[in-house]
Amino acid sequence: MGRGILQRGIPHEWNRARSPHYSIMSEMAVAGEEYPTEIQDYLLAFERSVASVDEMLKTMMSVSRSELLQKLDPLEQAKLDLVSAYTLNSMFWVYLATQGINPKEHPVKQELERIRTYMNRVKEIADRKKAAKLDKGAASRFVRSALYEPKAQHKSTKKTPGLAKKKKHQ
Repeated sequence: MGRGILQRGIPHEWNRARSPHYSIMSEMAVAGEEYPTEIQDYLLAFERSVASVDEMLKTMMSVSRSELLQKLDPLEQAKLDLVSAYTLNSMFWVYLATQGINPKEHPVKQELERIRTYMNRVKEIADRKKAAKLDKGAASRFVRSALYEPKAQHKSTKKTPGLAKKKKHQ
């Protein structure tokens, strides 16, 4: 992190990227460095991604966590907590990689796997909640009406086999 001061938990080097006037490409131009166009394309894509993440963070941080949680049901709260934890750990994974540390050998890998496990559990619960539920009363009425034979029809069905036998003999 270097000499960075933390502002809202973000190293000061990242705050520079949050400035509306900051651009990776403009910084490259000031430095007078030229890079192959393939790298410039990747840097531009990275810059757009950072801007997108920045906008999402601004949106999320504009509402207090307690206000947000009050508006959500418990399942949605769990999803929000898990996505937040996963995002934070993923960003730490990227930070480790930028510092030359192999994140696959760091405890953050186990933490991401643990969070993923809980995300799968929440997904299973949500899927079960969405699944069609059997209305036992309606099902029993349906079956009863399908098996029900009125007495008038019952008498006529007894005559039908006799007619069928006569037709077979002809």
